[in-house]
Amino acid sequence: MTLSFFDQFMSPTFLGIPLIALALSLPWILYPQPSARWLNNRPLTLQNWFIGRFTQQIFQPLSPAGHHWALILASLMMFLFTLNVLGLLPYTFTPTTQLSMNMGLAVPLWLATVIIGMRNQPTHALGHLLPEGTPTLLIPVLIIIETISLFIRPLALGVRLTANLTAGHLLIQLIATAAFVLASTAPTLAILTTMLLFLLTLLEIAVAMIQAYVFVLLLSLYLQENI
Repeated sequence: MTLSFFDQFMSPTFLGIPLIALALSLPWILYPQPSARWLNNRPLTLQNWFIGRFTQQIFQPLSPAGHHWALILASLMMFLFTLNVLGLLPYTFTPTTQLSMNMGLAVPLWLATVIIGMRNQPTHALGHLLPEGTPTLLIPVLIIIETISLFIRPLALGVRLTANLTAGHLLIQLIATAAFVLASTAPTLAILTTMLLFLLTLLEIAVAMIQAYVFVLLLSLYLQENI
């Protein structure tokens, strides 16, 4: 039976039970837990430094009202970062290649930023739908366009993360298959293809980290508009 390249994106099951819940809980098990000791070990120190630097960079432009989101966005960043990187390991499943899951993360968080803006400063939030100095004839058209662009934001968040990870996984599998096929017929070409595969893997590790950062960064920008 010939397997499709897209079979790697199917949610794994065991005895008919989906294992995606296990894949989602795995990242939280891998991280070291804080201890009561006076001095932390190296992994915990590195983890705290990374979270501190990320939180400082994301929330520096935000007002103090947005700092309440630090725990949520920092946890989301670590969660997406771990899922994306672990998905590059052989025989693993990447939950963030599922559009339904990414939309499940994007829509509630985006909706929360919109609700905060409508509750705290409704005039300012609605003012984004109509730029200042708009000609009278263009007012209805611009309101429709800005409303559509507002509702497209969570879709763009989910599709961007899904598309980038899916394309990277497919490209890695295609090049790996080509290297395997060429190993018996053209060894030199197979070695060059393997070197290309190694470089592509390094690129995909960078993409996995960048996409997790971009997802949280855009959410912080949406939050900044509404506080």
